Amino acid sequence: MVTSDLKELYTESDALDLAELVRTRQVTPLELVETAIALIEELDPKLNAVVVRTFDIARQTAQNPAPGPFAGVPFLLKNIGSMWKDAPLTNGYSFMKDFICGYDTELSRRIQAAGFLLLGRTNTPEGGWSIGTEPKLYGPTKNPWNPSVTPGGSSGGAGAAVAARIVPLAEGSDGGGSIRVPASCNNLVGLKPSRGRITYGPQIPDFWHGSVATFGITRTVRDTAAYLDAVAGNLPGDPYVLPKPETSWLSQIAAGPGRLRIGYTLKQAWGEPFAPEVKETLLSTLKLLESFGHIVEEHDLGVDLRSAWHHYNVINAVEMAAEFDQLAVTIGRPVEESEVAAVNWSLLEHGRALSAIQYSTSIAAVRSATQHIAEDLAPYDVFLTPTLTQKPRPIGYWSMDEKDLQAYLERWSDAGYMFAFNISGLPAMSVPVAVTPDNIPIGMQLVGRLGDETTLLRLAQQMEQELQWHKRRAPLA
Repeated sequence: MVTSDLKELYTESDALDLAELVRTRQVTPLELVETAIALIEELDPKLNAVVVRTFDIARQTAQNPAPGPFAGVPFLLKNIGSMWKDAPLTNGYSFMKDFICGYDTELSRRIQAAGFLLLGRTNTPEGGWSIGTEPKLYGPTKNPWNPSVTPGGSSGGAGAAVAARIVPLAEGSDGGGSIRVPASCNNLVGLKPSRGRITYGPQIPDFWHGSVATFGITRTVRDTAAYLDAVAGNLPGDPYVLPKPETSWLSQIAAGPGRLRIGYTLKQAWGEPFAPEVKETLLSTLKLLESFGHIVEEHDLGVDLRSAWHHYNVINAVEMAAEFDQLAVTIGRPVEESEVAAVNWSLLEHGRALSAIQYSTSIAAVRSATQHIAEDLAPYDVFLTPTLTQKPRPIGYWSMDEKDLQAYLERWSDAGYMFAFNISGLPAMSVPVAVTPDNIPIGMQLVGRLGDETTLLRLAQQMEQELQWHKRRAPLA
């Protein structure tokens, strides 16, 4: 039986705290697993965040967890991408409802080697191409801060589970903001590492030309740093490679960031201007950064992000078509229109209709935008934007029943400053700056130079010490 004292200790602790409690034998891994399971059973009927449950595996592994830095800490994988041998994976598709993984991806192996105990998988939209989490297969995930608005996507289940304190951190992946958006919507820390920081191999070493990163969502900066220490690194033959620092990221955040030159923008990428609450939070963040002694300068990106976004979705469409051809071999038949949401069927058909020349042209256009973004931001140690330019939208806004693909893609202007740092490969991090009176979190995005997660982590740690965001509790936590 899980006592109220143990539950309170668990929910007050971040992952490093829990690992220390296990190391010093104040709690056992099994006690932590049972606490997390009790929280899922208590809270998930209200949230719908955990859609694949592997409780028996977690209980068994808790008897002898791997002796890593997070030994005994409960964890949730995302229900997209990461293969976990003998466990289900659906990517949110009813088409894949009976799929079982045949092997571990390298990142999944590293997560387990770090000592995490895997309790299951979190809810995602179909295929992940949404900044809401509302798949037909499982139903929508609710935001523990305000159930009327989205918890973000595509790692919305992960964001909701961490914000509800079911687990202290969970896996997320990001091809257009899917780590950073849920972090912003749920008062969490969400780092998308640099291209080449974490291998995507060996089975798919170059996914979307290096624009997708798999990492995690946390409540504290120090958990983000320690988790990066545990899973970063490359494999032989990886197309993008970054050396790890000589000292751990966790040890480096103890030092302050120094005096930084920080650029920022008040200009929307396209679509609606910043929501008043978002602009107000951005301006208050600038005042905070100036109070730390940093130099802040207004600077608007010179890249046509709207055009680059539509070119990026040509790549997405072609890659999706190729993925479904591969799935047809694995599943034993091709997907049918009734098995995917309308917008995904439109994207799939679009990808099948594109020519190799159109695909090549869009790759070149995205690469050109990448160069311009890197050149544009080179003078700055950090570049600041809102994570979302609008408040999180109501449940239903990001329904993938939309048949008009171009209209659906235009709505992504809310996340217009997300994909730019996927295609450019620069590290980008959403930090939880404010919560509105109606319990809606608002995050700000910090963007760094390629390979310089250290500066982002140090600045985020400086902000966390001042704002104490990790002490805020969602109403449904």
